[in-house]
Amino acid sequence: MAGGADYALDRRRALAGKSGWAGLVHNGRVFLIAIFASLGGLYAPFFSLWMHTNTLLGSMVNHSLSALFPAMLTPEIYGVFSGVLSMRSFGIRMGSAVTDSGTKGWLVAILELGAWFGVLCTGYLADKLSRKYTIFSAVVVFCIGVIVQTAAYHPSSIYGGRFVTGMGVGSLSMAVPLYNAELAPPEVRGSLVALQQLAITFGIMVSFWIDYGTNYIGGTGDTQSEAAWRIPLALQLVPAIILGAGILFMPFSPRWLVNQGRDDEALQVLSKARGLPPDSDLVQIEFLEIKAQHVFEKETSALNFPQFQDGSFSSNFKLGLYDYISLLKTRTLLYRVAVGSLVMFFQQWTGVNAILYYAPSIFSSLGLTGNTTNLLATGVVGIVMFLATIPAVLYVDKAGRKPVLVSGAFIMATCHIIVAVLTGLYHNSWSTHKTAGWVACAFVWVFSIAFGYSWGPCCWILVAEIWPLSIRGKGLSIAASSNWMNNFIVGQVTPTMQTHLGFGTFVFFGVFSLLGGLFVLIFVPETKGLTLEEMDAVFGDREGLGVADQERQTEIASRIGLTALVGGKEKASPERYEVDSKA
Repeated sequence: MAGGADYALDRRRALAGKSGWAGLVHNGRVFLIAIFASLGGLYAPFFSLWMHTNTLLGSMVNHSLSALFPAMLTPEIYGVFSGVLSMRSFGIRMGSAVTDSGTKGWLVAILELGAWFGVLCTGYLADKLSRKYTIFSAVVVFCIGVIVQTAAYHPSSIYGGRFVTGMGVGSLSMAVPLYNAELAPPEVRGSLVALQQLAITFGIMVSFWIDYGTNYIGGTGDTQSEAAWRIPLALQLVPAIILGAGILFMPFSPRWLVNQGRDDEALQVLSKARGLPPDSDLVQIEFLEIKAQHVFEKETSALNFPQFQDGSFSSNFKLGLYDYISLLKTRTLLYRVAVGSLVMFFQQWTGVNAILYYAPSIFSSLGLTGNTTNLLATGVVGIVMFLATIPAVLYVDKAGRKPVLVSGAFIMATCHIIVAVLTGLYHNSWSTHKTAGWVACAFVWVFSIAFGYSWGPCCWILVAEIWPLSIRGKGLSIAASSNWMNNFIVGQVTPTMQTHLGFGTFVFFGVFSLLGGLFVLIFVPETKGLTLEEMDAVFGDREGLGVADQERQTEIASRIGLTALVGGKEKASPERYEVDSKA
């Protein structure tokens, strides 16, 4: 914000703790909690009373759980189905849906189409129902889709089940980063949001090895039991049920509570989340920043659309529609749309999901023989990607978003080009150049490491934190829908690209990885360490809002006590929380 927000930013940074790894250590047991949380979700309901005895500990467990368990559902897209596709019994049951490159692409990509649809619906639901209950609803949808797939006897059930499952996964992919970004302290927000990617890579790793194990049920040939692929699909219900029960014990987002006029609850959530009393300067400044932003956006809405302020469903719908339109009409918001959508575009066109979906067939094309060997090599992808994500969780708030994204993109581009060169030279003679084949496999693993520490977690951190409060849900839904639509296209075209382009597939993805790094380097601002409200200045809102808006923002900051508080003149009083909007 203009005026008061600049001082608030400096004051809050002086009061806040350290960031990244140092921030996790500085905030007591947070690092140990993050490790515990990866397993502790099984016991979330039983720990609820214990967590209330230590507000900082409990809140950070909540944050970690809310990041980890929704993401544990995402291996449905990547690890589980990648192995299932290559299983003999699944191929026998589904016939040409697996053997034909076109229908195989649809079998994989139909989930992403469902996810794209789910994301578009979630923007409205996240603002209306709350982030918390949107996550719960998405879990229910996810479970329905998984049950249909597990019981499938025909390709139509897989298509339908994966579409429904995708709706749930897509909704979670938007609601969870939004929820975590709004709960996390600014100094460790990136690390906590990155826990979602850590959980994804952990789930991928586990699912790859589950596939490897169940592949032996009944043998690996024509005698293989259908339990070999039904069991991995069914096991996805376990984290889903845990999440569905556990999310009910989580707090509401303080920013959503402010949007609903529930200021006292928002202040209490912030107090518990920061481990500080409600009247502490740090909690007060962060609360008043949220409040000031909300009041400003509410008054701006009343000024711009006075005819839609009666609170009716029709007026709210029209306001929501105009919110989407405003994303394209205002320069600063269009900039954010471009950053969010293009970052997600480049994330998918690095080729990561082509590798995760079709890893067994890719390793086969690099000269590895036997389905078991291919699944084993695929399992290594899961291990290295999971291990590489850990540094991102610990250091992303210290290193920043841009250096991590740029370095990861350039490493991935290099790996693609090297694999393309080796494939071009030896694709007809892998049997006599086994070393070259293993070198190519090794660079696929290096690629997985590069993605795991960079574009995997950082993209979701970035797109979750760049939006203003009033249209955050809708803005994130557009960025996330870009991810899923491009994910759908990648899954659909990869089998055909492998068939017709050969090593050119790796050249193609390598070029896009390089372009993604250049895009971030030139066009994406650094966002680490800023509150979600302070993000406005980074995206040039001063120029876009105009003098009148700046004056109104400054007046609001003064009216609610933010200016006085950051100047050290007085504490904000509860009476100042009740600020009536000006028409």
